[in-house]
Amino acid sequence: MTDAPLLVALVALPFVGSVVAGLLPTHARNAAAALAGGVALVGLLLVWVAYPTVSTGGVLRAEFAWMPALGLNFTLRMDGFAWLFAGLVTGIGALVVLYARYYMAEDDPVPRFFAFLLAFMGAMTGVVVSGNLVQLAFFWELTSLFSFLLIGYWYHTTAAREGARMALTVTATGGLAQFVGVLVLGHIVGSYDLDTVLAAGDRIREHPLYVPALVLILLGALTKSAQFPFHFWLPNAMAAPTPVSAYLHSATLVKAGVFLMARLWPVLAGTDAWFLIVGTAGLVTMLLGAYVAIFQNDLKGLLAYSTISHLGLITLLLGLNSELALVAAVFHILNHAGFKASLFMAAGIIDHETGTRDIRRLSGLNRSMPFTARLALVAAAAMAGVPLLNGFISKEMFFAEALSAETPLGLTNILPFAAMLGSAFSVTYSLRFIHGAFFGPDPVDLPRTPHEPATWMRFPVEILVLTCIGVGVLPAATVGPFLDLAVRSILGSEVPYYSLAVWHGFNLPLLMSLVALAGGAALYLLLQKRLCSGIEGEPVLRRLDGKRIFERTMVFLSWRLARRVEGMLSTRRLQPQLRLIVVTAVLAAGAAVWLRGLGPGNLPSSPVDPVLALVWTAGGACALGAAWKAKFHRLAALILMGGAGLAACITFVWSSAPDLALTQLTVEVVTTVLLLLGLRWLPKRLHIAGGVGPEVLTRTRRIRDLAIAIGAGGGLAALSYGVMTRTPPDLLALDFLARAYTEGGGTNVVNVVLVDFRGFDTLGEIFVVATVALATFALLRRFRPAPESMDPPAQQIDQARSERPLSGRQQPADWLLVPFTLTRVLFPVMLLVAAFLLLRGHDLPGGGFSAGMVVAIAVILQYMIGGTEWTENRLAWLRPRVWIGVGLLLAAGTGLAAWLFSRPFMTSYFGYLEIPVIGAVPTASALLFDLGVFALVVGATLLMLVALAHQSLRGRRAIPPGAAVPEPAGRTPITAGDI
Repeated sequence: MTDAPLLVALVALPFVGSVVAGLLPTHARNAAAALAGGVALVGLLLVWVAYPTVSTGGVLRAEFAWMPALGLNFTLRMDGFAWLFAGLVTGIGALVVLYARYYMAEDDPVPRFFAFLLAFMGAMTGVVVSGNLVQLAFFWELTSLFSFLLIGYWYHTTAAREGARMALTVTATGGLAQFVGVLVLGHIVGSYDLDTVLAAGDRIREHPLYVPALVLILLGALTKSAQFPFHFWLPNAMAAPTPVSAYLHSATLVKAGVFLMARLWPVLAGTDAWFLIVGTAGLVTMLLGAYVAIFQNDLKGLLAYSTISHLGLITLLLGLNSELALVAAVFHILNHAGFKASLFMAAGIIDHETGTRDIRRLSGLNRSMPFTARLALVAAAAMAGVPLLNGFISKEMFFAEALSAETPLGLTNILPFAAMLGSAFSVTYSLRFIHGAFFGPDPVDLPRTPHEPATWMRFPVEILVLTCIGVGVLPAATVGPFLDLAVRSILGSEVPYYSLAVWHGFNLPLLMSLVALAGGAALYLLLQKRLCSGIEGEPVLRRLDGKRIFERTMVFLSWRLARRVEGMLSTRRLQPQLRLIVVTAVLAAGAAVWLRGLGPGNLPSSPVDPVLALVWTAGGACALGAAWKAKFHRLAALILMGGAGLAACITFVWSSAPDLALTQLTVEVVTTVLLLLGLRWLPKRLHIAGGVGPEVLTRTRRIRDLAIAIGAGGGLAALSYGVMTRTPPDLLALDFLARAYTEGGGTNVVNVVLVDFRGFDTLGEIFVVATVALATFALLRRFRPAPESMDPPAQQIDQARSERPLSGRQQPADWLLVPFTLTRVLFPVMLLVAAFLLLRGHDLPGGGFSAGMVVAIAVILQYMIGGTEWTENRLAWLRPRVWIGVGLLLAAGTGLAAWLFSRPFMTSYFGYLEIPVIGAVPTASALLFDLGVFALVVGATLLMLVALAHQSLRGRRAIPPGAAVPEPAGRTPITAGDI
C-alpha cells in the first residue's frame, strides 16, 4: 500500500464509521459496537502496516493540493512519533470500544455514543498525522468539538452539560490562540508545512516574533492538557461516561497538548522563555494536581487530578530543554496511557457493579471482586512508581533529569525535592484508591450488590495491566524500539544515550524512589483520620476552586460586560441597530477615501440615454416612496421596493449583463414574497401623534435619519462611479475572457468564474446560505406571532366564505379559479425552464443559482394559491433539509473528486465526449458543482418559505376546532374549520 491511500484511510475511516453509526437504529448497540471496534482495529492494522517504513527512519507523506497559491495543502505525514501516537489512539480506542459495549446501559442511544467516539478518534488521528500547521489547528478544534459532545453525552444531567461547556470554552479558546500562533509561526518561516517549520528552528528562535508565537501556541497546548492555571476543566469533565474518560485521559484529548509541545520541541525549545512557561506550568501542575488528588472522594475525580499531575510531570520534562528529558517525557506518555486507561476502566467497573464511585461508601470489594481488585492494584502500583512496573522506570528517568537539570532562576536545587514530593503524593493517592475501594470491612447500603463484571468487560483492563507488567520487567525488549523511533523522529539522528534497564545499581534516583514510596505511605497513614472523616475539599487550597473562578469569569463576561456593551450598542428595535451598522460602514469607507482619495477616473463618461435616465428616475422615485411609506404602510413600501429592484434589473439588461439581470429578477421575486409572508406576522404599527408607539418621531430624528441615508447612499454611489470610471487593475476581465473556454470549458464567463476560477469562494458562500437558512428555520420554530396578527385577515375570511365543498374537498372560490388553474398548469413548465437555465448556464445566461430560484418561485406560487397543507400533501419531494444536504455534498464532492486525479481542490475538468450519431459533446465537471448550487438554493429558499408558511398553521391550530374566530366589527363570526 502506498503512502497516500494508507494515510487517507487512517484519517477518513473513523469519520465514515461515525456517519454510518449515526444512521443505525437507536438501540442497535451490538451493531454499533462491532462497527466502532472494526474501525479501530482496521486503523491499528494500518498503523502496523506503516511500521516497516518508519522503523528505518522513513516518513510516510501524502500531499493534496488545496490552495497552492496560498501555500495551503492538505498534507498527511507520519514519522516515528506520529506512528507511536496513532498506535495509542487506535489501539486504546479498540479496547475502549470493547469496554463501552458492556458499560453502556441498554436504554442509552449507543449508536450516537459510538458515532461521537469515532468522530473524535478521527479528529485526534488528524492532529497526529497532520503535515500542515493550519490543518493541524483545524483537527485540533475538531477534538474540542467532539469531546464536548462526548462529555455532554448524558445531557439530561446538569453536571454533563456544565462540564462539556467548560471543556469546550477552555480548550476552544486556547485553540483559537494557538491558531493565531500558528499563523505567526508560518509568517516567520514563510510556510505552514511541518517539515519546513521543523527545519527552521534557529530562524524561529532568533526572530522578534518568537515569544508571541511561543505564548500563543503554548496557550493552546496548556489548555488542552489541563495545565495550571487551566487545570480546572478536566475534573469537571468526569460527568462523561467512563469509557470516554478512559479514552480522553490516556491516549487522546489531554495528550494532544503534550504531543504538540513534543512535536514542536526542536524549534520552540532551548530558550529561557520556553522553560519559564512550560517548566513552571508543569512543576506547579504536577504538585497541585497530586496534592488535590489525595483528598478526592470520587474515584474518577481522584484519577482526574492524578492525570493532571502526571501531565504536569510530562510538561515539566519537556520544559527542561534537555534531550534526555524529552526521552523521559515520551516514555512516560506511553506508560501513563497504559496504567491510566486501566485504572479508569477499573473505576468504571466499580461504578457499574456497585452503583457508586464514592470512596467513603466503598470498602472490602476485594472479596466480591477479586480479579478486578488485583488488576486495579497492579495499575495503581504502576501509577505510584513501584519497581518492576512501567511507571517506576520513567519515574527514575524523571529523577535523574531533575538532578542534572540546569535551569534559570535558581530552580536547579529545588527540582529534585519537588520531584520527590510529587512522587510521594502519587503514592498517597494510589494507596487511597486501592485501600479505600478494595480493603476493609464489607460495604453496606450500596445501590447494587457488587460482583465481577462480564469477562469481556474486564478483558481490556487485563491487556493494559499485562502491558504495564511487561514494560516494567522487560522495557528494552517490549517498548524500546518504539520509543527509539519516536525520539529519533523528533531529535533527528543524534539521540543521546539512554538506558531502559530495570536495574542501574544503587544510585541517587533509586534512593529518591525509595524515599518517595516510604514518604507517600507514611503520609497516607498520617492522613487516615481526615480522609475517613469524609470532609470535602483539600486543606489550605479549598478556596482555590477553579470551577468557581471560571463560573464567575463567565458571569462577568456574559452578563455584566456583555450586558453593558449591549446596552451601549444594541437595542431591541431594528432601526437603531441598522443606524449603527450604516454609520460604522460610512465611517470606515470615509476613512479609506480620506486616506487614499477618490477622484475622477481615466475612462470617458458615456452619453446619457434618455430612456435609461427615465428608468432610473422611476426607480429612484420608487426607492424614495418606499422610504417614505416604510413607517406605517409596509405593503406599499414593499411594492415600491420591488419597483426599485425592477429598475436595477432593467439597468443590468441595458448594460449587457443578462446573468445579473436574471439573478436580480428571480431574487427580487423570491425576497418580495418572503417579505410579504413575514409582514403577515409582524405586530401592527400604530400611528400616534408625532410618533410610533412610545417613541416620538421628532423633526431632529427625521433630519438625522435622512442625513445618514443620504450619506450612505451617496457614498455608495460615489464609490460605484469611481470604480466604473477606472480601468480594472491587471485587466482581470480580459484575463477571464481569455481563459474561460480554454481552461473552464464555458463561454459564459460569469458562470465559469463562479463555478471554476472562484469556485472555492462560491463553495464558502453556499455554506453560508445553508447556515442562514437553518438558523432562520430554527428561529422561526420558536417564533410566536404577535397576538393581534393571529386573527385571520378580512380577505382570508371572505375567501373562506366563498369557498364551497365539492366532492368532500375544499375548492377555490370562483374568483380564484383562474390563477388556481394557471399555477397548476405552469408548474411543470417552470420546472422545465429551471432545467433549461441549469443546463445552459455554462455557455449562456443561466446557472444553478438562477435555476434554483425559478424552482423556488414555482413552489412559492403553489403555497400562495393552494395553501400550505394542500401543497405539502401533493409535493412529497419538498424536503428542504435533504435538498440542502445533497447540494452541499455535490458541491464539496465535486471539489474533492479532483484529488483523485492529483489535481488541486476544486479543479474543474473539461473535455469532449464522443457520442454515436450525435458526435462530440462538451462536458465539464463544473456542471455537477452547479447542480449542487442549484439543490442548495432550492433547499435554503424552501426552508425559509416553509418556516414562514407554517406560521399560518400554528395560528390556525391555536384556535380550538369549532371555536369562533375573532371577527372584525360588522362581520358574522365563522369557525376555524371554515378557514
